[in-house]
Amino acid sequence: EFFQNSNPLIIELGCGKGEYTVNLALRNPGKNFIGMDIKGARLWKGCKMVQEMALTNVAFIRSRIEYIEYFFGKDEVDEIWLTFPDPQPQSNRKRKRLTSPLFLNRYKNFLKPGGIIHLKTDNEQLYRFTLNIIEEEKHRLLFASEDVYKLDHLHEATTIQTFYEAGYLRQDIPIKYIEFSLTHEG
Repeated sequence: EFFQNSNPLIIELGCGKGEYTVNLALRNPGKNFIGMDIKGARLWKGCKMVQEMALTNVAFIRSRIEYIEYFFGKDEVDEIWLTFPDPQPQSNRKRKRLTSPLFLNRYKNFLKPGGIIHLKTDNEQLYRFTLNIIEEEKHRLLFASEDVYKLDHLHEATTIQTFYEAGYLRQDIPIKYIEFSLTHEG
C-alpha cells in the first residue's frame, strides 16, 4: 500500500543509517526497499538521503526487529538483507542472532517461498553459526564465501559498502557473505 505498486519488496534489517538500503534502491529502481532499525537518529540520516534524492522506492521502519511479523503479510517480501548485524557473541544470546531459528521462523511468515536471505558480516562466529543453522534446518544454501572480495569474479554483494564495511576492508578484515533461502515445510 505504501509504494502503491506491485514491485518486488526487499527489506534490510538493522539498516543503521540506511546507506545500504538507499544504494540498493538507487541500483534497482524497479524494486521497493524498506530499511528497519531501532535507532531513530540513525534512520534520520537515511530518510534525509531519500528526501534529498527524491527516491520513491525507499521507506524506513523504526521498530525492534522482534516485531517484524506485524509489518508484513504472507509472501509479501522477496528478499532480506542482513548487513553486519550484531553477532551476539555470548552463547546465551544465540537466540537473538538474526539468523537463529527463532528469527528464521519469523521470516517464513512473510518471505516468499524461494525468497533470498543475504548475510554480510565480518564476524567468523556468526558466519559459522549461520552455515550450521542452514544445514541443521535443511534450508537451501545458494552461495557462501569466507571473503567475498577475494573471489575471481565481482559478486553483487561487493557493489555496495557500508561505512563500517569500508573500515573493515581498510584493516584487511575479510567480509563473509551467505545467500540462502528457507525451507517452508513444517
